[in-house]
Amino acid sequence: MKPLFQFHSKEVNKETQKSLYFNMLKSRLIEEKMLILLRQGKISKWFSGIGQEAISVGVTLALDADEYILPMHRNLGVFTSRKIPLFRLFSQWQGKANGFTKGRDRSFHFGTQDYKIIGMISHLGPQLGVADGIALSHVLRNESKLTAVFSGDGGTSEGDFHEALNVASVWNLPVLFCIENNGYGLSTPTNEQYNCESIADRGIGYGMEAHVIEGNNVIEVFSKVDAIAKSVRKNPRPVLIEFKTFRMRGHEEASGTKYVSKELMDTWAKKDPISNFESYLLDKKIITNKDIKDYKQTVSDEIQEGLQTAFDEPVISPDLKTELLDVYKPFDYIAVNPASKQKEKRFIDAISEGLKQSMELHTDMVIMGQDIAEYGGVFKITENFVELFGKSRVRNTPICESAIVEAAMGLSIAGIKSVVEMQFADFVTSGFNPVVNYLAKSHYRWGQAADIVVRMPCGAGVAAGPFHSQTNEAWFTKTPGLKVVYPAFPYDAKGLLATAINDPNPVLFFEHKALYRSIRQDVPLDYFTLPFGVASKLREGTDITIIAYGAAVHWALEVLDENPHISADLLDLRTLQPLDFESILTSVKKTNKAIILQEDSLFGSISSDISSQLMEQAFEYLDAPVKRVASIETPIPFASALEDQYLAKRTFEQELKVLLDY
Repeated sequence: MKPLFQFHSKEVNKETQKSLYFNMLKSRLIEEKMLILLRQGKISKWFSGIGQEAISVGVTLALDADEYILPMHRNLGVFTSRKIPLFRLFSQWQGKANGFTKGRDRSFHFGTQDYKIIGMISHLGPQLGVADGIALSHVLRNESKLTAVFSGDGGTSEGDFHEALNVASVWNLPVLFCIENNGYGLSTPTNEQYNCESIADRGIGYGMEAHVIEGNNVIEVFSKVDAIAKSVRKNPRPVLIEFKTFRMRGHEEASGTKYVSKELMDTWAKKDPISNFESYLLDKKIITNKDIKDYKQTVSDEIQEGLQTAFDEPVISPDLKTELLDVYKPFDYIAVNPASKQKEKRFIDAISEGLKQSMELHTDMVIMGQDIAEYGGVFKITENFVELFGKSRVRNTPICESAIVEAAMGLSIAGIKSVVEMQFADFVTSGFNPVVNYLAKSHYRWGQAADIVVRMPCGAGVAAGPFHSQTNEAWFTKTPGLKVVYPAFPYDAKGLLATAINDPNPVLFFEHKALYRSIRQDVPLDYFTLPFGVASKLREGTDITIIAYGAAVHWALEVLDENPHISADLLDLRTLQPLDFESILTSVKKTNKAIILQEDSLFGSISSDISSQLMEQAFEYLDAPVKRVASIETPIPFASALEDQYLAKRTFEQELKVLLDY
């Protein structure tokens, strides 16, 4: 066969050429075996990269071994070129313990710090922003390194793609955005996905260098990526690389390729990256047919040995304790007790001081958010932080919550803590996917902590309307893997924020805006911590247990102050995940009545869960049904009279007295 491509290989030595070929061939041989196993029912699914091996192998060999790669599900060559033992890959695909996810995820949905590979999640887009975060760590540490991240042409239609490219461009991050344009997103052709000649054209809009590379020509892939990588290490910047290629198999095998014309398939079959390069190497006598035969036998033996190891490995035996313990990274809380010197501080000042002292303690920690640098944030919590810590650590971000949460995840992968400020808790919806699908699940899936605090200014009482006043904690208490903190007092806010930052797990830290400048308290001047999962008993009584958190705690205090004859235990939960249910249960067993007060609307809320647990675990102690008091089932209105009507504060006193009289 005469090679279809011109392999301009003068700048690529013969050993590298052989390495490129044999790495492609190994990937192909494994895939062919997987397709057989799929037909035999020995694996459940397969996303084929046959015909695209030159990209995975060429990019991987152009990078240094300690540089991160974030591949997709058609990039087997990344994993094999990084020399991951085959039995581990096979165990991963069969859901066995020697894989990388303990049977909790399949395919290439895993990462491994040992090989500097960070696998995808099914939502595709988030890993682009994660790459930004890893690249940011190189900038912060003055490392001459880059990060490569893959996406398909279909993934470039997601908002995460645009956010990630914009952030990388604005921050001048050393990221190679490697786009495999293989013609189809499942069955949707590219002419129905974007309306420009090449995906690389989009680089212009982001002020970014961009290249189009023949993705089936492994020499072109390797030599051009190698040159770009060397340049980026010297002059850090993002580069968009579009690899023109084609998908010769279905999106996954069950999909088939009936939507592709035979003529198109035949055209691309002639461009097969392995057969073309093999013909070239044979013609130039760089390899021989015996070399090929011997290598195929070696790889075949390696595949069989790896498969046998994986097949012989027992299926995972479920262990409930292990499953539950792996949701969160273990955190050994260290109590730091403050000195006796205190000063009265507003809620907002306690948070600012706690954040500042944590920045001093964790000297590489980064804060990211909209307008948080010179402006100090819309609530001025980070005012003067730029002068103290510099713009590299106090980073203004574009308006792109998703990419910034993802960048925080990338920093965590690189070992750097971060705090992300949502300008308002309501805006987390624009970054919801990476919070609940990436941050929350990473440790459970493959042992990677998401060492991130997301600050959430929330709540009503400030006449800000439906998009700036929500208290949306229930979205996150429902999601295993997240921790949720919701203080009501300055002292608690400062101590719990310090703990949230120390904790290597993702923490949603809710700060009620109406408390920022209305609540004052004596707070230690120096750094201290408070434990999660410990409620605070603010009042002691015998007639009823009042359970509240956030602004609702102060509503309850007002009612008790106005009704001194009511003898009540008042519990401020402080943290919702973990929840101190033991204190709730102990109190209710004593008082025999319980009322739960919250600002959130009722259905599907944290009060619903607490109530159901009490009915299950304390039914025989109850002298009345558990009562929940919450805001009405509407969005939060703007006009003050409507907002007053909305809030649970309006009905709490009446509901409390009715329950006492039951």
